[in-house]
Amino acid sequence: MRTDSSPGNLPAREHLPATDAGTPVLDVVIPVYNEEKDLQPCVLRLHEHLKRTFPYAFRITVADNASTDTTPQVAARLAARLPEVVSRRLEQKGRGRALRTVWSASDAPVLAYMDVDLSTDLNALLPLVAPLISGHSDLAIGSRLARSSRVVRGAKREFISRSYNLILRGSLQARFSDAQCGFKAIRRDVAQVLLPLVEDSGWFFDTEMLVLAERAGLRIHEVPVDWVDDPDSTVHIVRTATDDLKGVWRVGRALAGGSLSLDRLARPFGDDPRDRELTDVPKGLARQLVGFCVVGGLSTLFYLLLYSGFRSFSGSQVANALALLVSAVANTAANRRLTFGVRGRGGAVRHQAQGLVVFGIGLVLTSGSLAALNAATNDPAHSTELAVLIAANLAATVLRFLLFRAWVFPDRRDEPSVPAPSPVVASHLPGGHAEHPAAPHPMPVRHGRATHQPLPQRPTAPSAPASSTSTSYDTAPFRAGDAADRGWGDSTMQMQAVRPHDHDPRNAR
Repeated sequence: MRTDSSPGNLPAREHLPATDAGTPVLDVVIPVYNEEKDLQPCVLRLHEHLKRTFPYAFRITVADNASTDTTPQVAARLAARLPEVVSRRLEQKGRGRALRTVWSASDAPVLAYMDVDLSTDLNALLPLVAPLISGHSDLAIGSRLARSSRVVRGAKREFISRSYNLILRGSLQARFSDAQCGFKAIRRDVAQVLLPLVEDSGWFFDTEMLVLAERAGLRIHEVPVDWVDDPDSTVHIVRTATDDLKGVWRVGRALAGGSLSLDRLARPFGDDPRDRELTDVPKGLARQLVGFCVVGGLSTLFYLLLYSGFRSFSGSQVANALALLVSAVANTAANRRLTFGVRGRGGAVRHQAQGLVVFGIGLVLTSGSLAALNAATNDPAHSTELAVLIAANLAATVLRFLLFRAWVFPDRRDEPSVPAPSPVVASHLPGGHAEHPAAPHPMPVRHGRATHQPLPQRPTAPSAPASSTSTSYDTAPFRAGDAADRGWGDSTMQMQAVRPHDHDPRNAR
């Protein structure tokens, strides 16, 4: 599948306009499991900080991961005491499952989470979510490994954290610096499309979400944080590390096999790209040229080695044909995947057949060059044959690129896709009740693109409970699907599958 051939399902990022409204702008989720001791101090401290420093309406959601102590009762008391606090109970464990469930049901345009121990200094919370509110970034993470971060933790955790991030950089080519810091945020419209692609429901959830977002070209903002290790942490380091390594292997294999529909996450370029009408502009030409040159150089070396080997027991014409045939198959496969971004097995046989036609043209050029050389001299030196073949292959390479780009792997991003309606998932109320999905409200359209509803500010006077004053904040429609074409397997949420070319009929694009 071509991950760069579709404009994706995400609209251009826009600043959320500020005005008075009741719906929270920020929903901070605190996933907990048997945290009866730390939960109340954490929520009270976070609530006081947000009341004092955050300029917009907010919500704190306690996501209880099937606790067996008095954590649910503590959360219920906090929700009854503070109108901005909501408690959610899940009957299955897993931090990733808790975040996916609460984030998917939230109506806030910016979603965040933090660990209950509050190891991260809360002064980093507003810098974390500000790029998401402004429309500058899609996700934001706190980083303990940034140069300006100040971190207090033991040598063992420091070694494990840095080793894990080195593994991510080496195996999954991750460029973000800290995957495990429990301090992250995401825009709701991005979460609706990204979360169904994330399979993990435990501690690897964060890493998988970030890797997929980065591979899809989404913008990840990093915030240096001050972080103090919690010596009483209940995280099982060995089991968590083992699960993380299994997750790295699974995600790496899926990315290599092209089984993830990352093209649906593509963002258009610029602040108002759908108002631009650019014609006759080659798309991705520079990147394709670089990739083709790299593949071509390696293929030429491979071809020359094959020719030298075949030449030891056959004539020059036979050796040239065999070497060119084998190298042409490898060249087509490499260009298909690396240069033109075609992933998956669909169309592979057709592409190889077209590649063999291109091979035939190259064979005519190189064979003709050898025939001309043999006509000019009866017994040419082996080095002379190689020089002639290199020159002929250079000419064939230019022709091969043009044919690959125009015929074998043409740019199909302008082809119309078949519209298909997307199901709406049942929304969950903050109190834990579910209501049946209603007909979606049409989004306002301005100049052919969807606009955001006003950004609600936090009222200065004491606010009433969110359930009585909240108004609907309609961001991008919920089109979450499953990358593996299966249900989520989670008793808290059931979602319908979305195919890569599904889109919302209300989107003016």
